[in-house]
Amino acid sequence: MLLALVDLVVLLSLAAQFAIAGYFLYLVYWAFELGPEAATPAVLPDDLPPEDLPLDDLPHVLVQIPVYNEPLVVERVLAAAAALDWPRGRLTIQLLDDSTDLTSDIAVHAVARLQRQGLDVAHVRRTDRSGFKAGALEAGLALSDAPYVAVLDADFVAPADWLRRAMAALLADPKAAFLQSRIEWGNGGQNWLTRAQRLMQDAHFAVEQDVRARRGIPFQFNGTGGIWRRAAVEQAGGWSHDTLSEDLDLVLRTYLAGWHGLFLMEPHVVGELPQKLEDFSVQQSRWSKGFVQVARKLLRPIWQSDWSDEAKWITTLALGQQLIFPVLLASIAALVLSVLGHGYLLGFFRFLLWLWGIGVVAVLVGMTWGAYRRLRRGDLLRYLQTAASVPALILYLAAANAGAIVGASLGHKTIFTRTPKTGI
Repeated sequence: MLLALVDLVVLLSLAAQFAIAGYFLYLVYWAFELGPEAATPAVLPDDLPPEDLPLDDLPHVLVQIPVYNEPLVVERVLAAAAALDWPRGRLTIQLLDDSTDLTSDIAVHAVARLQRQGLDVAHVRRTDRSGFKAGALEAGLALSDAPYVAVLDADFVAPADWLRRAMAALLADPKAAFLQSRIEWGNGGQNWLTRAQRLMQDAHFAVEQDVRARRGIPFQFNGTGGIWRRAAVEQAGGWSHDTLSEDLDLVLRTYLAGWHGLFLMEPHVVGELPQKLEDFSVQQSRWSKGFVQVARKLLRPIWQSDWSDEAKWITTLALGQQLIFPVLLASIAALVLSVLGHGYLLGFFRFLLWLWGIGVVAVLVGMTWGAYRRLRRGDLLRYLQTAASVPALILYLAAANAGAIVGASLGHKTIFTRTPKTGI
């Protein structure tokens, strides 16, 4: 009886992994079917009106920069935000500073310099970190009535023309709740870990985000490098901090309220990847727990909505993909026990493992090779070297984060832990 239960665990865990693989193969199929985006993006004039001309056609934009103990990057992100190509009379910058170290002292002087240059820059300090990043964004929003809100994390640098180009697309679509830009990585080639992360992130943006946006399926706001329409945020109930993925939570609530999102491969913003394995693990654990928390919160409303069956199923699988880590560990442990109990590997399990291996290769190559070529990352040899490290990284994450993900699925609450930034 016990051995039969072990075999059942093997079957169920493999079935779950096949379902998640099906989600990625769906993305690969549509990436091939849709081909490169051919639509011409909306544009604003290259030369925006100078300060002494009427600006009635250009809305006020609030740029929010949430910061917590980021002394190495706070000056840089403020300087980049100040350089954005948007009329100063219609641009407000908020540094949402929850820091407890010397970041705030650095920020005071950086903000003062920009204010002396005539920019509308506010240094917003809270007495506590309640709600973490979502709480900071919410507090800053209450201090402004700007109809559009751009969000840039502390380690992200937007090129000067990013806001103008992104706002053009958002203004052209009145039902778009938000716009997300692709993220490029300034330290993507730093070491084997950042190269592996960049490969996975390229697949996320060039395949997953692109396909879901073009298919009309809800896709992620990545927490930075994007712009929100205030009306959509307010209609959806505003920022909520009952999950660790406040951005995904808000996205799904705006879709449930009848809005949609826009994704742009270009213009992109530039950020920083974790350079140490332990920092990467902490970041991935936070994201994984956040996904599970959002699934617990919103799966029922999603299935009760009038979304298409495709949107419901794909969103469900996307939210559940983080379960691959504990499920992978469970399947390995159960397979070992099954072999020990039977004295051999069951023929049906051997067949399923062959399918599993084929599926792993199909998903890995299908998701990453096209993105690698599209973004011109390098030659085939470099691709193979980088791609070979991804399965090992997944196994590491499974071992490191499985317990936390299971805890999140059971409703255990955890605090927001930031990923250290170096400014490289």
